Amino acid sequence: MGRGRHALPLAREGFRTFGVDVKLDAVRDAVARAAAEGMRVRGWCADLTQAPLPGERFELVVVARFLQRDLFGPIRRAVVPDGVVVYETFTVSQRALGTGPTSPDHLLGPGELRDRFEGFEVMFYEEVSAPEAVARIVARRPGDTE
Repeated sequence: MGRGRHALPLAREGFRTFGVDVKLDAVRDAVARAAAEGMRVRGWCADLTQAPLPGERFELVVVARFLQRDLFGPIRRAVVPDGVVVYETFTVSQRALGTGPTSPDHLLGPGELRDRFEGFEVMFYEEVSAPEAVARIVARRPGDTE
């Protein structure tokens, strides 16, 4: 969640907002900023590899500028059927720009983000190389098929 760059606008638009970050000061700042505006943002300070996301809990999951590959499964499971994931992060092409992350652990390979949401309905997908090299996806989890 960081300091609320995405959580606060979502809360302003009426979403019940829940953010996660490993940094306690960031969570506290986001929650306090929301409260100062008369909104409620729930914050959870956690390492999601140690304290996993709940399954089928969220209608919308937003991930921005963050990549931890072992969280793709938990993120997929965290959205309810017909829920949506919006995800954007850097690709390996970012290295050529000389800014941002350089470790392969933090850079997506070509087509990797789309592949990570195989089985989801891809509503939007792009990979761009300027002004930053990022991949973006909006994908809906399939609904129950009963």
